Amino acid sequence: MSNEATGATNARSTGADAGNLGYLALGLTLLAYGLLSTGILSGTGVGDAAQLAHLVGGITLFVAGLWQLRGGEAFTGTAFTSLGAFWATWSAAGGAGKNAAGLFLLLWALLALTLTAASWGAGLVSRVVYGLFTLSLVLSAVATFGGYGGLAKFAGWVAAVSGLAAWYWATSALSNGAWGRISLPLK
Repeated sequence: MSNEATGATNARSTGADAGNLGYLALGLTLLAYGLLSTGILSGTGVGDAAQLAHLVGGITLFVAGLWQLRGGEAFTGTAFTSLGAFWATWSAAGGAGKNAAGLFLLLWALLALTLTAASWGAGLVSRVVYGLFTLSLVLSAVATFGGYGGLAKFAGWVAAVSGLAAWYWATSALSNGAWGRISLPLK
């Protein structure tokens, strides 16, 4: 995705572009999911991110995706609406068995892999966001199938780094146009 497609060229003149909102929502959701998966906060787990995943990841990403599709942005529209559906479904399926949950994660890893391939020419940050998200889903699926707690925590760290990359993307797009120069490069 080019700087023009994300609104990074001039953040003030791209009022119809919901890309920044989508990447902020994706970043926040991945950070919450990832950090809560690691167990670094005592007494919390990945289930504690369900409400955030439903509202921010599910609804906000889905709406941002529809907005992008309406604006002619096929890639981000597809990415955000499908990832919005992922987070909404994940938050609603809290009681799924390990095989169903593992299969769910693997199937969504295929979508994330498609997004990684589709974003390949858009620059390093794009590849990092979707590539690490794909890796996190695959690792989470394997950990779920096998009951590997350590692998699940590692997958959480990978998701958190992907979330930071998405957050960086949105921050770059929003701030570079406002500062009048490119301070946080996207490529």
